[in-house]
Amino acid sequence: MYLTQGLHRSAQQTPDEPSTVFAGRVRTFVETADRVARLAGALRENGVGSGDRVAILSLNSDRYSEFLLAVPWADAVFVPVNIRWAAAEISYSLIECEARVLVVDETFSALVPALREAHRGLTTVIYCGEGDPPEGMLGFEDLIAQADPVEDARRGGEALAGIYYTGGTTGNPKGVMLSHANLLTSALGSAATGHFCEPGGRLLHAAPMFHLADGAAWAAQTALGGTHVMVPAFDPVAVLSAFSEHQITTTLLVPTMIGMLVNQPDAGSYDLSSLRHMIYGASPISEPVLEKAMKLFPNAGFVQAYGMTELSPVATLLLPEDHHDPAHRRAAGKAAPHAEVRIVDEHDNEVPRGTVGEVVCRGGHVMLGYWNQPEATAAAVRDGWMHTGDGGYMDDDGYVYIVDRIKDMIVSGGENVYSVEVEKVVAQHPAVESCAVIGVPDDDLGERVHAVVVLRPGEQTTAEELREFCKQHIAGYKAPRSAEFVDALPLSGAGKILKRELRRRHWDQHHRAVH
Repeated sequence: MYLTQGLHRSAQQTPDEPSTVFAGRVRTFVETADRVARLAGALRENGVGSGDRVAILSLNSDRYSEFLLAVPWADAVFVPVNIRWAAAEISYSLIECEARVLVVDETFSALVPALREAHRGLTTVIYCGEGDPPEGMLGFEDLIAQADPVEDARRGGEALAGIYYTGGTTGNPKGVMLSHANLLTSALGSAATGHFCEPGGRLLHAAPMFHLADGAAWAAQTALGGTHVMVPAFDPVAVLSAFSEHQITTTLLVPTMIGMLVNQPDAGSYDLSSLRHMIYGASPISEPVLEKAMKLFPNAGFVQAYGMTELSPVATLLLPEDHHDPAHRRAAGKAAPHAEVRIVDEHDNEVPRGTVGEVVCRGGHVMLGYWNQPEATAAAVRDGWMHTGDGGYMDDDGYVYIVDRIKDMIVSGGENVYSVEVEKVVAQHPAVESCAVIGVPDDDLGERVHAVVVLRPGEQTTAEELREFCKQHIAGYKAPRSAEFVDALPLSGAGKILKRELRRRHWDQHHRAVH
């Protein structure tokens, strides 16, 4: 299969139905197919050849979706750039993958001079924002208007579709190479559960489209047919309004976004009855937020997706029925239909059920490898199994429970403490809005379990109260011995809490970030 296949089918079967909706613009499938064919022609005219990398740095829009289709149509490879990165990080990714063309919107066009200075191989910049293109850039709409359409190269199968850069939590970011088969295996495998995207559905893109979590939903909805509705970036009012105005059936959010929706004072005044699939991931969701969300969206089935970019990205799914089981709510779900999941020890031997080990995954969704990093690829993918670096265990029913990043495990007084386990308990405290648990230096214990907490509006608690609350649910050595209260937690572009930022102020004066 190939990513443009769904567009061809929709243009044939439902040509006049809406393909994309953005900022009052509605484009049908037949219009989108013509625009994509012309944009692909323009890319060819500007020197893009087979397998060349074409990058995009932009907020969400209908043109983002057209870009994701036009690049493979032109037989090239797309590179969605992290919008949260600084210019130096962006330059690094563009240089490493040798991107010759960059598509950029008005939000990021001011970075172009610095990017061009750093990357001399960047020959063409295309402006996909509103209004006239800045000097030295080509206009997205001008190119479509002037170019002749070209035939779809139907780049697909094991051919490289996109390069998605990881967050770079350990050293420089790595470019994850994903094929068309990788992306469609994950997307359609998830859809096969009946609790992801649906044929003819309306998918709201509120999470950033550069991130593969949203990309998986995009690929599924494109393959199945249906409408893509975009807001430029997450905003609670804009999202609630879009649900109501466009009768959205599916969306993908991170728990912090869901928390903002349920805490919006007038959330209940919007018509939210159309939403049938609320997909979330990137971090655990607290019980209070989940309970509120399930009441706010009474017709929605909640689905937790666990995975990583290297898995295109879905490995396990926690389906709606599991969310009504108190025991299973804590799980990351069972292996998705397209995935095989095991828990292994340091010698890659499968461990007994209930034993913590490393989560590994195998299937047609496992990446091709890291761009220009064969040694890192060989270390991550062994005998076909992607080693996630996540510690977890599997119960007798096949549910996977994530306990922590293996490298981020806290060793306190000689005992292993998994921060995710502690976070789930802290999040149950009625005063807690969100939290992160980290290890901080301690002269006696080596590392001390420390909670960083955002309180719910109008609520108060203390570090000692939190510790006593946790001791009612987990062993005393796991309960936070200290806590700090902050207004907000630092988040990545994918909505994940940046624990390295929280650790930095505690460990910067030490020679290593562990005792």
